[in-house]
Amino acid sequence: MKVIILQTDIQWANPEANRKRAEEMMDTQRGADLYVLPEMFSTGFCTQPEGIAEAEGKSLQWMQRQAKERNCAIAGSIATEEKEKHYNRFYFVTPDGQARWYNKKHLFTYGGEDKHYTPGDERVVVSFRGVRFLLEVCYDLRFPVWSRNRGDYDAILYVASWPTPRVEAWKALLRARAIENQCYVVAVNRVGKDPYCEYCGGSAIIDPYGHTLAACTDGKEECAGALIDMGELEAFRKKFPVLDDADDFSLTTDYTDL
Repeated sequence: MKVIILQTDIQWANPEANRKRAEEMMDTQRGADLYVLPEMFSTGFCTQPEGIAEAEGKSLQWMQRQAKERNCAIAGSIATEEKEKHYNRFYFVTPDGQARWYNKKHLFTYGGEDKHYTPGDERVVVSFRGVRFLLEVCYDLRFPVWSRNRGDYDAILYVASWPTPRVEAWKALLRARAIENQCYVVAVNRVGKDPYCEYCGGSAIIDPYGHTLAACTDGKEECAGALIDMGELEAFRKKFPVLDDADDFSLTTDYTDL
């Protein structure tokens, strides 16, 4: 499977401009099976979403059109307003128009996200073209129990607005998640500035050994791509079955695999 990550510079609270820019970037990387956008790709990371979050679903509709026209999946999170509640909702949209989603569980209390958004409580795995993807958003990366591989996924998608001062933690934890879970990690962080933070990217695709297969240049708006090789992954897991020795545990919240 060919995956393209889009490290974008998001214009604050301007969904139309951000969708147009993402479209232009995808046009330079045609033929992918999956394109992945950053967290809140249409607005920027708005911890106070009133008047900014999308209630009409225009960015979701755009994702559905793009997926159909390009015969691919599109993934990314959107600040979503629904029934007077707000969600940091990570959509995974397939060419048939079907939209699966994960509502971010670990809200970023340091930045006040918890004061305006409703957390999710379902762990979501989406299967597409023979690959099972676990959907995760930004701050989720710091909580390995939530992303622990139970034999139910092959790759983790992380979409983020992870600020520059903490980018080394981002890069280290991405490699750790790939190694400990014997999976691919596809991670997309934004670049540029918003009213509150500066972002330098660090977007990458990492294999189960912890090797970087593709990466975007820090501080630069660009795309990068790599192949997810299921044959290689299955051979590695069979040869070195680390997951068979994992500790048993249970979570207090329910989860659903799609």
